[in-house]
Amino acid sequence: MNPHLAIAPIVLPLLVAALMLLAGERRQRTVLALSIASCLALVALATMLLLAAARPGGDGALATVYRIGNWPARFGIVLVVDRLSALMLLLTAVMSLAVLPAALARWQHRGNYFQPLFQFLLMGLNGAFLTGDLFNLFVFFEVLLAASYGLALHGSGARRVSAGLHYIAVNLTASMLFLIGVSLIFGVTGTLNMAALAELIPTVPENTRSLLHAGAAILGIAFLIKTAMWPLGFWLPRTYAASAPAVAAMFALMTKVGIYVLLRLSLLLFGDDAGPASSHFGSAWLLWGGVATIVAGTIGMLGARDLGKLAGYNVIISSGTLLGAVGLQQPAVTAGALAYLVVSTLGIGALFLVAGLLTPEGEEEDDDALALEPYEPVGGDGRGDELYADEDESRVVIPAPVAMLGASFLLCALLLAGLPPLSGFLAKFAMLAPMLEAPSRDGTMALFVLVIASGFCTVIAMCRAGIQIFWAEADRHFPHARVTEVSAIVLLLGLCLLLTVVVQAPLDYLHAAARQLHDAGNYVHGVLPADGARP
Repeated sequence: MNPHLAIAPIVLPLLVAALMLLAGERRQRTVLALSIASCLALVALATMLLLAAARPGGDGALATVYRIGNWPARFGIVLVVDRLSALMLLLTAVMSLAVLPAALARWQHRGNYFQPLFQFLLMGLNGAFLTGDLFNLFVFFEVLLAASYGLALHGSGARRVSAGLHYIAVNLTASMLFLIGVSLIFGVTGTLNMAALAELIPTVPENTRSLLHAGAAILGIAFLIKTAMWPLGFWLPRTYAASAPAVAAMFALMTKVGIYVLLRLSLLLFGDDAGPASSHFGSAWLLWGGVATIVAGTIGMLGARDLGKLAGYNVIISSGTLLGAVGLQQPAVTAGALAYLVVSTLGIGALFLVAGLLTPEGEEEDDDALALEPYEPVGGDGRGDELYADEDESRVVIPAPVAMLGASFLLCALLLAGLPPLSGFLAKFAMLAPMLEAPSRDGTMALFVLVIASGFCTVIAMCRAGIQIFWAEADRHFPHARVTEVSAIVLLLGLCLLLTVVVQAPLDYLHAAARQLHDAGNYVHGVLPADGARP
């Protein structure tokens, strides 16, 4: 494979965004063609990189290490393609291609520069997954955040602007913490290259190791804010519910950037080879933080009275589950967690799109546009039985488009709850089963039980919402669903169904990716020069 393909997922959306800005908002057909071509090309590039990473005999070796300008890794910019980064690139490309029709159908016309911002977001995401040093991770992190600010505010409206400004303030704080943490790490080690850091951390003097740990902890907090770990995730449900559905679906993926970075750094920098003083640093915090996040997300989901917030709390539960799995630092659990990451991202993205179709047009800015009833909708006047008796006498007829939305909603509920035989169940089983076989750690059984309990609570919350939306109100008005919007949902859920049928090959890939992640020495030898010119 041509090594220059490693930089293509970054350069392509950058060039397309620039061409869109030159074309202007009036040339809608040109912008549309560029956007579709870019997303299709990214899917093709990501597939090529993933196939290269999965080549026979390539379980340990990195697929591609691209040194820009051919500078050594410590001094120059390096892009690394391994199994995990290739997987995240493909997931990003697929999500962008699936979300694009929904954005084109309704949402891109409600504000300016939606498509260029969308391409800049893809550039930042791809760069964050490919970069091999912390400084460029900060650069790409800021690129995707800057694009997300514009997308979060896209369409204006009081509710969206209020939530968007809150989102911007929180993420600016996270960016400041990111910069402080990176500065402390550089001050101790003299480098920000991940491979060089992995080699240097075991040799850091004891008198400066605490400063290194402080920098890593501050850096971790920045990404824990992005992953919405409790109590840092208070901003997420409101922001995602207020955003346009196509944007919220991409934000569900963007939350996984924090998971990716925490997984990468915890295993590469603070894995088994980090020395007795730094080995598994912060893993207990990730485990118990994940447990607390699942609890907070489950409580919020059960109390949510807005379908967008219900999907947002599902994002929090997904993040908590993945954080707990990352904290265990077990290869088999990591493989299952990667499967759960893929399925939950596709399922939550589809749920946001379904929620957008269930909201009547023109009411997106109303907090009560799709409000659900409380658990006790009747007062204490003793008339509850009479009301329910009246409801039982009415006959509800569901048109075919509404039935399609109901089936999609049901499928999202089954996937996110992890009920058999769908891919959500298979992913959770692949993650939970190794927890029973591996040596017990404090918090392992708590995580095991809460993942199962959160799935049960998801069934309750989603059934309650589905009954109220599709059955309780016979006169509820459903907006016209465009073919492009339906195709986006069908693509996401179709991929989840495909992963239910085609299981063995993806699981083999994910197990190989987990083994590669836990082998820090292989990453170091693949990135740093072979001529002994080490930092």
